[in-house]
Amino acid sequence: MTGSVLGGFLPIWGITALGWAAGRKDVLGPQAQHVLGRFAFAFAMPALLFLTMSRSRVSDLAQPGVVVFALSLFAVFSAALLVGHLVFRLKPAERTIGAMAAAHVNSANLGIPVAVHVLRDTSFIVPVALFQTLLVTPLILTLIDLGERPGAEGRWRRLLTLPLRNPIVAASGGGLLVAALGRPLPAEVTAPLQLLGGAAVPAALFALGLSLHARVRPDAEGRAERQVLVALKIVAQPLLAYALGRWAFGLDGHALLSVVLVAGLPTAQNAFLFASEYDLDTDLARDTVLLSTLCSMVSLSAIAWLLA
Repeated sequence: MTGSVLGGFLPIWGITALGWAAGRKDVLGPQAQHVLGRFAFAFAMPALLFLTMSRSRVSDLAQPGVVVFALSLFAVFSAALLVGHLVFRLKPAERTIGAMAAAHVNSANLGIPVAVHVLRDTSFIVPVALFQTLLVTPLILTLIDLGERPGAEGRWRRLLTLPLRNPIVAASGGGLLVAALGRPLPAEVTAPLQLLGGAAVPAALFALGLSLHARVRPDAEGRAERQVLVALKIVAQPLLAYALGRWAFGLDGHALLSVVLVAGLPTAQNAFLFASEYDLDTDLARDTVLLSTLCSMVSLSAIAWLLA
């Protein structure tokens, strides 16, 4: 089980390490991280999300495991927002990034390999990815957008125009519309989108690696904040999913393993990508992604061993 879990981490660490080496040697120039992050946010990620949503079935969300996962995610997300406000005194947009880092799981480039090797199927990770794309990501982007401009004036206009201003929300909505129509897209449309979308995860991980070269060691409060977010992600979320799944929804066996394992996945690199795009605290997002990914190598192996 441990080898199966660790195998999913190798591409993540490999591409991130390449980015770090490129940053250290200044191979791509001083603007590389910003440009690569913008490319991933504005082009590659929207292409990937559009294709994913166009092939999705919203009915897949109607299963107890997804409900358990959703409840654990929103509980941890809310707790992180509260801690960011009461303890660390963060601004609204920064609190949202912190809450995203504490609750939003890496369901794609890590969740799918782990599901294949440990769960032996992707029947649960796919609706989880759909749930995060369809509901959680727009919520996060809306909170960031409102947090950047907290005044009441123009709030409804900003909410209504968010899909037009944000390529990720627009692409997800467009893909969902295609799925609702029930007509497959022609190959002439999907082929270039597949090529572009295939660059989304490598670009985000490479940009993450580039940022490591200029990493500044956080102060005591910064270290405490990172420890809290990683603990919420790696410890609190899977424990809450276990409690809800076993005692509130009666899950056991493979169903319980699936929901706990997926809830225990580390922070998605999208937290770093969103922080970079909105000029927020990328150091916090980057460190939480890296620390949660490192710690989850042990925690996911333990979950698989205990519940398999």
